[in-house]
Amino acid sequence: MRPTRVWKKLLGLSRVVVEAVDFAEEGDTLVVSLRSKARERKRCPHCRRRCPGYDWGEGRRRWRALDLGTTFCFLEAEAPRVECAEHGVVVAAVPWARHDSSFTRSFEDQAAWLAVNTSKTAVAELMRIAWRTVGWICARVTAEATAARDLLGGLRRIGIDEISVRKGQRSASRRQRNRCTEMEDP
Repeated sequence: MRPTRVWKKLLGLSRVVVEAVDFAEEGDTLVVSLRSKARERKRCPHCRRRCPGYDWGEGRRRWRALDLGTTFCFLEAEAPRVECAEHGVVVAAVPWARHDSSFTRSFEDQAAWLAVNTSKTAVAELMRIAWRTVGWICARVTAEATAARDLLGGLRRIGIDEISVRKGQRSASRRQRNRCTEMEDP
């Protein structure tokens, strides 16, 4: 098995080409340089359509991946911009991360799962990120999940029972019953 295939499997990557794997200056950070495969390049992150290139963007960009033990791991790649007919000029989609995120999909999915099962502070400490970042990650993951499915898809009927407008307000049916009993009493 080739070393690049091992790194792809270890990091859970698909539809990418691993170019290089290096340790950063600090020594406790692993940087994996990669690029999208040809058929995944130049796609709009919103509609996933192929679009003409606009420019090279701001050069190479890094995304935080899941840690490898106690070692930080970053994925590094070019982030060109494309011109979508519907969405305008946007940074091209990459298969390993959501649009407008500086974390990989697997990192965000794990942080969101942990946020459901533990406190935000515990997630922040375990994932080594700020607790505000945990909230932003959860918002991104939730938005993607709700967009993928129709919450009212199987709905056939809606039942509404007594509506109260203000606190302490009696419902209409109670008011009518009280009026009827007041009229019956002499």
